[in-house]
Amino acid sequence: MQLLTPHVYWAQRRGEIFLRVDLSDAKNLNISVEENTLQFRGQGHGAKGENEYKFSLEFREPVRPEVEHRSTQRQVDIRVRKQSEHWWDRLTQQEKKPLFLAPDFDRWLTESDVEMELKNKEEERINSIRVESRVPKDPFLGVKRGYLFMYNLVQFLGFSWIFVNMTVRLFILGQDSFYDTFHSTADMMYFCQMMAVLEVVNPLLGLVRTAFLPALLQVTGRNVILFVIFGCLDEMQNKAVVFFVFYLWSCVEIFRYPFYMLGVVGTEWKLLTWLRYSLWIPLYPLGTIAEAVAVVQSLSLFDETLMFALPLPSLLGGSLSFSYSLRLYLILILIYIIHLYILW
Repeated sequence: MQLLTPHVYWAQRRGEIFLRVDLSDAKNLNISVEENTLQFRGQGHGAKGENEYKFSLEFREPVRPEVEHRSTQRQVDIRVRKQSEHWWDRLTQQEKKPLFLAPDFDRWLTESDVEMELKNKEEERINSIRVESRVPKDPFLGVKRGYLFMYNLVQFLGFSWIFVNMTVRLFILGQDSFYDTFHSTADMMYFCQMMAVLEVVNPLLGLVRTAFLPALLQVTGRNVILFVIFGCLDEMQNKAVVFFVFYLWSCVEIFRYPFYMLGVVGTEWKLLTWLRYSLWIPLYPLGTIAEAVAVVQSLSLFDETLMFALPLPSLLGGSLSFSYSLRLYLILILIYIIHLYILW
């Protein structure tokens, strides 16, 4: 295989030399600095096609022996550090520039360019400080953050209690725990869902950036399931669907609330972030399906008891069952889920 010299482009900063070797899909690279001379050897596709390429450069002034390089599909990037930080008038010891060497105009900066760049950055920093100093600080910022932190902490503890309680009972009682979930966890779920009304209020007060409408739909939907379907119909309280609704809700919230809680104090735990957004994908539709099953099971009960039925004139049938509202609710749930996943 013929040994050739590739095209090499260079640029510098006060303390570094940058070399770009025009060699694509490079392999078998051997790059080193010996006696202040850079030695390069490698195989790849260059100006003369697929061949082995080699070159050497004796630097103008001393450099450190450590060489950093990175190979991409298009080129090989090399960085060499100078022994002393100052600008060189040329790259090589010899005054005549090698034929294969040319300036890298994509990275080329003169000493005056760098000084101007640093000056502009310093001016931008000073201007940003001035702007920040003119922006009035919120005197209640600490109170707001404290309130949001405590709210998310309380909700996390509440849903954690429900999750642990249901998990322990499931291991001890097995499927029998499905049928008394409401009586063992309803009080805590009532508390958490009444607290959740604050999630509708917080966007209105500007405390969080969450959109008002999604928060309203989620809180309203859950509270209809909890307070109207489970809370008002004794027949529903002993059904297995209560277990699945409560368990799926708590599985989502034990990751969502600590994620928000850490966000209030400007902290991120990457594992928690991944769990919060990854588990949401299967758990949210499963929770919605469980809610829909609960609604369907309650339709006949509302028809029989006429609970919450709307009185109508006798000519129109006497009353309008609340089950029709729930049927409309099922359609809205379906539309909302489809819309949510399209946006996602």
